[in-house]
Amino acid sequence: MTNTDQLKIELRPTIPTIVNTLQSSSEETFQNEKLRPIIKLQHDLIISHFEYNLKQNCVKIDQLNKEQMKELIVKILKGNGRLQTELRGLVTALFTVEEYCQYLQSLSPINRRINNMVQQRIESNYL
Repeated sequence: MTNTDQLKIELRPTIPTIVNTLQSSSEETFQNEKLRPIIKLQHDLIISHFEYNLKQNCVKIDQLNKEQMKELIVKILKGNGRLQTELRGLVTALFTVEEYCQYLQSLSPINRRINNMVQQRIESNYL
């Protein structure tokens, strides 16, 4: 493992509520051990990037009720492939080389997990 990879791992917060079982799929284990800590670490950057996107598109999210806000967040994230890619990039940039190789082996299911987790984090920030 390179020094850079070791530093990336050391940056990640521990999440004591994570429980992996023998029945956990490889994607679920990857999610719990890699994605959740990285997304937690990148929380402020994810929110800042989403807010930048809102500002660029002149979206006033603070004038909406919770249900409207949730619908808008989903609409923005599902309808904007570029934003999804950028937000995923904030997560994958902190993978080690080994983790990136694992990611490439299960690209579609892990991308779905990243998208869902980032969406949940954005929703919980506003709701």
